[in-house]
Amino acid sequence: MNAAPLPQEINALKEQLASLQRDLEHTRQALEEARRENTLLRQKLDALARRFFGKQSEQLNAAQLELLLQGLTDDRPELSAKADAPPAVSTPRRPSANPRRLRTPDNLEVVRAVIEPELVQAEPEQWKRIGQEVSRQLDYQPGKFFWQETVRPKYVRLAQRALPPVVAPAPARVAEHSLAAPGLLAQLLVGKYCDHLPFYRQEQIFWQRHGVFIARQQMVQWTAQSVRLLSGITDCLKAELRQSGYVQVDETPVRYQDPLLEGRCGQGYLWTGLVPGECVVYEWHVSRAARCLESLLGADFAGKLQSDGYSAYPAFAKGKDALKLFGCWAHTRRGFFEALEQAPRVAGWMLNQIGLLYRWEEQWRQSRAGPGAREALRASHHRMVVARLHRALKRLQPRYLPQSPMGQAINYALNQWPLLERFLEHGEVEIDNNLVENAIRPTALGKKNWLFFGSAEAGQRSAVLYTLVANCRLHGVEPYAYLKDVLTRLPQTTNKEVAQLTPRRWKKSHSSPVKLAA
Repeated sequence: MNAAPLPQEINALKEQLASLQRDLEHTRQALEEARRENTLLRQKLDALARRFFGKQSEQLNAAQLELLLQGLTDDRPELSAKADAPPAVSTPRRPSANPRRLRTPDNLEVVRAVIEPELVQAEPEQWKRIGQEVSRQLDYQPGKFFWQETVRPKYVRLAQRALPPVVAPAPARVAEHSLAAPGLLAQLLVGKYCDHLPFYRQEQIFWQRHGVFIARQQMVQWTAQSVRLLSGITDCLKAELRQSGYVQVDETPVRYQDPLLEGRCGQGYLWTGLVPGECVVYEWHVSRAARCLESLLGADFAGKLQSDGYSAYPAFAKGKDALKLFGCWAHTRRGFFEALEQAPRVAGWMLNQIGLLYRWEEQWRQSRAGPGAREALRASHHRMVVARLHRALKRLQPRYLPQSPMGQAINYALNQWPLLERFLEHGEVEIDNNLVENAIRPTALGKKNWLFFGSAEAGQRSAVLYTLVANCRLHGVEPYAYLKDVLTRLPQTTNKEVAQLTPRRWKKSHSSPVKLAA
């Protein structure tokens, strides 16, 4: 037996064993990576399912927070600090008196019907009225169509019959030879942009309930004619927006039909700028780039701009020393709410701390604290909570994968931190940009009905009309009465007078005696 090859075989076996160990290590690493990826995908799938099918509200009650915070121990001093503070994620709402009681305007029309007894009708002279019993029912009469006929008599002077006849000039219309009166145009616009009824549904309602057929193509044409006049008012509102020192901005995606894209819709965006309590402006763009903000706010906008963490806003603010960006705590809170499944105790603590900020903000809002008072109160109340949150976020960041829900929430908060804490020094700035998100919400309701814009031009027209409807809502103006009046006046209004037709100024000059039900 030859023993010489044994050392060579042993060395070969050792090399083979080392190779197998390396392969095993690579397999273990790949398996661990696959497990992490599987965990991340499951977390994303759960978050997606909650977003579509779960509870939409981010509010947590006291019992939920107490359960989430039970497992926090003293080995996490940053997290256990003030964990027993009163939970305040759900902000208190102002109670309304008898919310289920039927309420109507004070001067609602009363149609009276008198029912006489049959015996009295037979012999009225034998009876004396000594009182009455009155009962009421609330009734409703649907709207109706009618022809508004304008008659302009012609006259000739008796002494000079040879002269041309005299006739009063025809009243100005939204469009020459148009059959639609301002009342009908206002109804069409309110139906679609306030009540979210697509034109095809209005076409069916008019035909089936009133016997009047108006093709939806005709409605689109009348809308375009109306927008040509109404856009002057939105230009004035945009000028007010640009001159303001504090604006909240957000954007929402809306699909539109693009003839260049066969078989699918293009993606556009409704950009929204809001000055709290003053005005709101929508603009339609087929892009989400920073140049859209230049169109909305102007390239030289100077002031305070509050938004979410989308990259277009820092790009717009780059190089503008007079522009200050502010973050949104609602978006920060939303990330931790979506991470509750992954890290219920830590995310619950974060939500509790952020809830303290919202609780105090709501109290100051109800007491009508001014900017100066809010700045002082934020310094004494908010600053310590914000600093505690920042320390906790820095400690927690290495513990979670960047792509996990908790890791994404922490990274978003830390990346936005300079913008998030800036509101502490400016009492006029809100804690979040929920006001502009609330202004966008009606368009989301509309999208569920009309699904997409018929063209890019339709998106521009819709932005004009959404602007006017949103400003009516902001200032408590009834949109039908407003649109009917301005569509009647605009054909004969000069450019200098258009600025007086914005909903806020219109309301001052049209104080209605009708007190609407709350």
